[in-house]
Amino acid sequence: MNERPNRLPPGVGIVIPALNEAENLRALLPQLQVLDPAQIVIGDNGSTDGTAEVACSCGADVATEPKRGYGAACWAAMQQLRPDVVIVAFMDADLADDPAYLRALVEPIHHNKADLVIGWRDPHMREPGSMTTPQRFGNQFAARLIRWGWGFPYRGLGPFRAIRRSCLDRMKMGDRAYGWTVEMQARAVEDGLVIRQLSVPYWRRGGVSKISGTVRGVVLAGYWIIRTTAVLWWTRRSRSASRRGAGAVAGHASSR
Repeated sequence: MNERPNRLPPGVGIVIPALNEAENLRALLPQLQVLDPAQIVIGDNGSTDGTAEVACSCGADVATEPKRGYGAACWAAMQQLRPDVVIVAFMDADLADDPAYLRALVEPIHHNKADLVIGWRDPHMREPGSMTTPQRFGNQFAARLIRWGWGFPYRGLGPFRAIRRSCLDRMKMGDRAYGWTVEMQARAVEDGLVIRQLSVPYWRRGGVSKISGTVRGVVLAGYWIIRTTAVLWWTRRSRSASRRGAGAVAGHASSR
């Protein structure tokens, strides 16, 4: 029997945060099941449209997290990953990410050539109108903040990504709102992970976005991204200062 060309390597779990995405999941989950992942977990963030029921009927596991927040939904879903999952892929439920690129996203990790792979929403591969002006600006601004604070040239904060599970577990992710992606990327640099960026297409989403679809969503997302970046940078700076101080004390003691 010939292997399906896009079948995923063993041990890949897919995490999908979702809030009222029943219709999109009805179309997305069969496409993912064809790839034969080890597990799919939906982080249901308080949906009222039958998202959980659709997910279960399509063979996915569901983690219920009523407290609203992108990071909260991702974290809840992570807690239900089985032990055999060694690579965790994240994607949104809105049909904007192309499942056909999942294998390309996880293979560098499977072959020990990367620890984190970010799906970069390449402007040349984006469907016109798939990203609003505030989205494009915020994406570039956040990447620039990480470059300034951590020195790594990220091209963006694409939610379509994959990471080695052992690395993700060590991060002990703390953000439960919209700073989830920026926290993971900053922490990856701090932890010395091997990071790759892969150009991926990006389509117009199905339905209305909870972030870019409203002024409130755009403002909240921008606030949390900036806040999370600032907190991470300050924490990192404080740790560095503490280490320098401890080194100076040790050096003084040893010279006596």
